[in-house]
This record gives sequence, C-alpha cells and structure tokens, in this order.
Amino acid sequence: MFHAFDTEPAAHPLDRAQWMATLARAPLELLEPALGAHAQHTPHWLRPPETGLVMVQGRAGGTGERFNVGEVTVTRCALRLGEGADAVGVAYVLGRSHRQAQLAAVADALLQDPEQQALLNTQLLVPVRRHLALQRARRHARAQSSKVEFFTVAREAGVADEEEGDE
Repeated sequence: MFHAFDTEPAAHPLDRAQWMATLARAPLELLEPALGAHAQHTPHWLRPPETGLVMVQGRAGGTGERFNVGEVTVTRCALRLGEGADAVGVAYVLGRSHRQAQLAAVADALLQDPEQQALLNTQLLVPVRRHLALQRARRHARAQSSKVEFFTVAREAGVADEEEGDE
C-alpha cells in the first residue's frame, strides 16, 4: 500500500503523486458518480486502456534486500480530454477494468486544471480517501481479532510452572 499517500495533505496544494496514488485505488463505484458529466466526453487516446502484468517486489522487514513477490494484473491508459487540451491524464489501476482506468485518467487530467482542483478534491478525492481509510480500519480490525500476545502466553506458562514447583 502507498501509506505515505493515504493522508490528506494539510494546508498544501494538491500534489499530483498524491492524487494519482489515490485514484489508482479508487473503486469504480466512487469514480462513476463523481466524474459522470466529464466521463461523457470522448477522449483523445494517447494510449488506449490495455491490460498486462507487472512484477511486484517486496523487502524483508521493509528494509532488507528486494525480492520478487509475484505478478499482478494492471490496466493502464493515457488520454487528453480534447484535441487541443494540454493536460495528459494517465492512470494505472490494479485489475482488468478498462472503465476504471479511463475514469482515473480523466480525473488526473481534470485535476491538473487549478480551477477544478478544489471541486474535484471535495467531490472525488475526499470520499475516496475516506473509503480507503474505512477499508484499512476493517482490515486492521480483522487482523487484530486473530492477534496472539506471545508475551502473555509465555508469562502465563511461566506462572503455571512456578506453581507446580511450589508443591
């Protein structure tokens, strides 16, 4: 996960790396309503949506040597919202959803316009961040429910051994 990008920027202008990381994980159910009017325009494709595989790497303990974890399916695209438009919208999303990649690229292109940033931040990015935080909290709660406190188990086992020795 892109934990560095999960937090909302405090009193800073929107950063493209932050909104692209957020859009890459935005579910289609949140992208469609927020971009409904903008998504109707026919984009000028620089790279139409295409699906392929990307090798994912990990690090032992987060700091060790890199190793290949495996491959994941990724869909990417690049577009302009009009022939004369300067902004190029780019998106990479996990999975095979061409529509999700297209909407994320449309949002990227729109967010490059400073006049639309505040509105799209409120209508799209804030709800997506809220959704991702809720997902993270649920995943954390599910993991915590299976957590084992080994220190407590060891301490209780040590107390039981001492009681047997006293008899």
